[in-house]
Amino acid sequence: MSRKSEIRARAAKLRAQFEAAGAEVVETPILLPAEVLLDLYGEDIRARAYVTSDALRGEQMLRPDFTVPVVQKHMTDGAEPARYTYAGEVFRRQEDDEARANEYVQVGFEVFDRENPAAADAEVFAVIQNALGDMELRAATGDIGILAAAVRGLDTTERRKAALMRHIWRPSRFRALLDRYSGRSKAPPTRQALLDNPEPLVHGFPDIGMRTQREVAERIEALREDAEATPISARQVELIDTLLNVRETLPFALEQIRDLAVDMPAITEAVFRLQERIGALADRGVDVDNLSFEASFGRTSMEYYDGFVFGFSVPGRPDLPSVATGGRYDALTRVLGQGCEIPAVGGVIRPGLLVELGAQL
Repeated sequence: MSRKSEIRARAAKLRAQFEAAGAEVVETPILLPAEVLLDLYGEDIRARAYVTSDALRGEQMLRPDFTVPVVQKHMTDGAEPARYTYAGEVFRRQEDDEARANEYVQVGFEVFDRENPAAADAEVFAVIQNALGDMELRAATGDIGILAAAVRGLDTTERRKAALMRHIWRPSRFRALLDRYSGRSKAPPTRQALLDNPEPLVHGFPDIGMRTQREVAERIEALREDAEATPISARQVELIDTLLNVRETLPFALEQIRDLAVDMPAITEAVFRLQERIGALADRGVDVDNLSFEASFGRTSMEYYDGFVFGFSVPGRPDLPSVATGGRYDALTRVLGQGCEIPAVGGVIRPGLLVELGAQL
């Protein structure tokens, strides 16, 4: 059997397992409308998507993952609750790593259920974990929602909080903004020179670019308002840093984050969600006492994840991508549902990696 045939066979087996877990098989187009979907994927996928132009349909892209089109399908005509599974190729450029495939197979399991989000989180994690069998993989979990709640609770302007929220999935940019907003670092010299100029729009050069003078003026005014804002306190930055450094097994992580909630009341509700999820995972037979929780986990993955996140990776093989990943994406259903929303969580497995690793064992 060829490697490609073996991958397809493994994908079919995984999809059958997800069907047995109650999921409905769905198909999505390989070619998707780029204009509607690219912004939903975030900066990383936008840079790696294969985009083309169609005279009738406009800008199109090869499917970079399944979750967004599955959410579109569900929000259009899906019943509730719902469970879906799928299998097929996804396409992503790998300009910085020639060794990684730009076309590979994903098999997924998605749950749309508003009754008990913690139970749905645990269900998806357990179903994915069971599908991976007895392979020696490292499992890790996180929760983007805890950091997002902490940011929303900062004593600073709404504009600054919005900027930090926008860059949660880009740790270096998030850190740079937090340092600047707290006074730890200064604004870039070019920006400072612009702010120091009392008449920045008065010059002897032709106007170039896509922005109008009014838009430029509004942007300059926003920058000036930001420069005059009170810095975020050192104590609040310290609490954010302590939160981001939490890296423990689930029970101990819960204790640490619960202690932080005393000084960060904005994360209290998110802490209760974490506690409920731990209980739901234990009810599913997951060994929570030995399951890792990392507060920063998932911050470089899909930007539509906004809560629980998880991944399974090969110990000692940082050169390989994760074998399986997943997370909660409630906000995505709100965006695509045109006012309607439903809590949703899902995960994907890469059968090609299972085949590759199986050949090595």
